[in-house]
Amino acid sequence: MKKNKWLIGLLITFAFIFLLSACSSSSNDHGNHSKSDNETKMDHEHMNMNGSGEVPEGLKEAENPTYKVGSQAIINADHMEGMKGAEATIVGAYDTWVYSISYEPTTGEEKVSNHKWVIHEEIKNAGTESFKVGDKVTVEADHMEGMDGAEATIDSVQRTTVYMVNYTPADGGEKVTNHKWVIESELSTK
Repeated sequence: MKKNKWLIGLLITFAFIFLLSACSSSSNDHGNHSKSDNETKMDHEHMNMNGSGEVPEGLKEAENPTYKVGSQAIINADHMEGMKGAEATIVGAYDTWVYSISYEPTTGEEKVSNHKWVIHEEIKNAGTESFKVGDKVTVEADHMEGMDGAEATIDSVQRTTVYMVNYTPADGGEKVTNHKWVIESELSTK
C-alpha cells in the first residue's frame, strides 16, 4: 500500500510539472514578449520601406568596399521581418561612423531601443569626431516615422562601411528599395 501511495505521488508530481511547463511555453508563444521585443516591432512597423536613395551631405563613398555597387550579397541582419537571408543588391557603399540609438519618436509613440543604424552624417551638428556611447544627439534621418528631429542616446559606435541596399524579403514580402543601412559585418557573399 505504501508503494502505491508513493507511486501515485510521483505520477502526480510529474503531471504537475508537465502542466506547468506547458502553461509556461504557451504564454511565451502568445505574445508575452519583453518590452524590447515590442519596441523593436513598433520600430519596424513604421519603417519607410522605400527610401529616396539620397544620401546626407558630406557622406563619402567607400574607396574599396568589400561589396561593390551593383554586386549581390546575402543579408545576415534581422532589423525587420524577412530581411535575414534575403539577397541584396548593393546600391551604395560609404565609409563612416555608424550608431545604434534609442529615441523617443516625435509622434508620441513608445520609445524605440537599439535602432540599427543611423550614420554620423544623419546627426545634427555632427563634427569631425565620432559621438560616444551615452551622448545625447538630435537625429536628422527619416528611416522611421517620428525619427527626424527626435532626441536620441547613442547605444553603440563603430567605424565601418555602410551599405544602401535593394532586396526582396526572404519571406516573400514586397521589394524594399534604398534601405538605409546595413553594415559590412551584416552581409556575406552570395
